[in-house]
Amino acid sequence: MKALLAVVLFSCTALAQDEAAIAKAKAACGPDDVSFCVKTREGNHPSATVEPGKALVYVVGQDLGCLNCGKVARIGLDGAWAGAIDFGSYTSFTVEPGEHHLCANWQSFFAGSKKPVGLANFAAEAGKVYYFRIRVLAITQVLIDFDLIDPDQGQYLVAASKMSESHPKKP
Repeated sequence: MKALLAVVLFSCTALAQDEAAIAKAKAACGPDDVSFCVKTREGNHPSATVEPGKALVYVVGQDLGCLNCGKVARIGLDGAWAGAIDFGSYTSFTVEPGEHHLCANWQSFFAGSKKPVGLANFAAEAGKVYYFRIRVLAITQVLIDFDLIDPDQGQYLVAASKMSESHPKKP
């Protein structure tokens, strides 16, 4: 009986630790109740420039061919939403030098109540450009792969993608 009680107690403690770890990791995201409208533009896009004393971040959503899947990903930076992209498009924004935490969260009714989250962190240096790629993987469950990529690959993906413009939906 004591052994059973110990197992139950440790299970509850482990579950609480897992929830705390998940909440800490998701702190890079913005509030759950914010949704975005996203429009994309094709053609030549203006080159984003690095502001003096800042770093430039590109986030590209690599389209994996899922049509009409509600393919909007919200992009979080240090606990606030920086915008959103449609897969097959990109966005860019500037950041201050220092450590930053990024979040990608699939904004889709297909994802259900436990929307997948992709996380990444990086140490930004003034004058540098960083490229991140988001891919949605659906094997036995939906996962978001969010990673820093090589600048050559990043430049190619940006050039081959549409540009996203987003704004929060009004309640």
